[in-house]
Amino acid sequence: MKILITGGTGFVGSNLAIEFKRNKKDVEVVALDNLKRRGSELNIPRLKENGIEFIHGDIRNKEDFEAVGKTDIVIECSAEPSVMAGYNSSPEYLLNTNLLGTINCLEYTRKCGADIIFLSTSRVYPVKTINNLTFIEKSTRFELSDNQDVPGVSSKGLTEDFPLKSPRTLYGATKLASELLLQEYTEMYGIRGVINRCGLLTGTWQMGKVDQGVIVLWIAKHHYKGSLSYIGYGGKGKQVRDILHVKDLYRLLEIEINDMDSHNGEIYNVGGGLERTVSLAELTALCQKYTGNKIQIQSVNEDRPGDIRIYITDNSRITEKTGWKPRISVDEIIREISIWIKENSELLKPILA
Repeated sequence: MKILITGGTGFVGSNLAIEFKRNKKDVEVVALDNLKRRGSELNIPRLKENGIEFIHGDIRNKEDFEAVGKTDIVIECSAEPSVMAGYNSSPEYLLNTNLLGTINCLEYTRKCGADIIFLSTSRVYPVKTINNLTFIEKSTRFELSDNQDVPGVSSKGLTEDFPLKSPRTLYGATKLASELLLQEYTEMYGIRGVINRCGLLTGTWQMGKVDQGVIVLWIAKHHYKGSLSYIGYGGKGKQVRDILHVKDLYRLLEIEINDMDSHNGEIYNVGGGLERTVSLAELTALCQKYTGNKIQIQSVNEDRPGDIRIYITDNSRITEKTGWKPRISVDEIIREISIWIKENSELLKPILA
């Protein structure tokens, strides 16, 4: 079996590539990446150490797929992942990567007769609809109420039935459009494909920034004694996300690949779920616990464009179908990342400090 992972030196792509190679000795894994994101170059030695071929290429250029040759499975991890992309800046790179790039990936998949797993995002769900949900304010976090005026949501989080009508940021729109294209390709050309709408993914070797990779960013700022801000929703850090370790995501992809007929054409919400939720205020406490440092955190009352108060993934559908559940806890995730940053402090300092 040969697997192509696009965005293969990024956080998700590189970790998935290494997990596939470590767990499936007879699999050939190829990582394709344009190395645009700062820090992604640090993953090239990790890939090579694990016997993974790296190809410097860009999914916006269909000719770059020629260097890969034929493959059996495409795992589409490449994207401009910033929710802030297009705000006060040109959306061209976002649109060309997340739309034109998807078309090139689908065309490559079609020509190979391969299967495809598309990593989409929870950001396909509309911002205003989420922010208008009924919530409960606790001392350190917001929580969802069971009493809602829209379908597909409860205190356990959002299901795949959550309404898609109304805007969701340009980033979310490009991912939703890509989902629609994939569905047409599976129907029209008979290729097998699965869509996973991932929540907040994290783990080691993520180069966290303010607009993407917030868990690593928060821990890094504590390690290097920087500064942070609670932005919006009262400025107290009560915003909540569920978080999923990339190794738990790998376990699901292995299940899907081993039974593609059963999962073909399906869309799944995939995240840490209610048991793996954390607010920024709670994350701060964990960072203090594992780094031993306390830093200054500013309070900003104004909401940031495209931001949401709370998002929790309801994994019920994929769990009922496969039995898959996340295993790695929030505490374990924060501890692991803290140790990783400490052990690689000088290497990571130019990027994360």
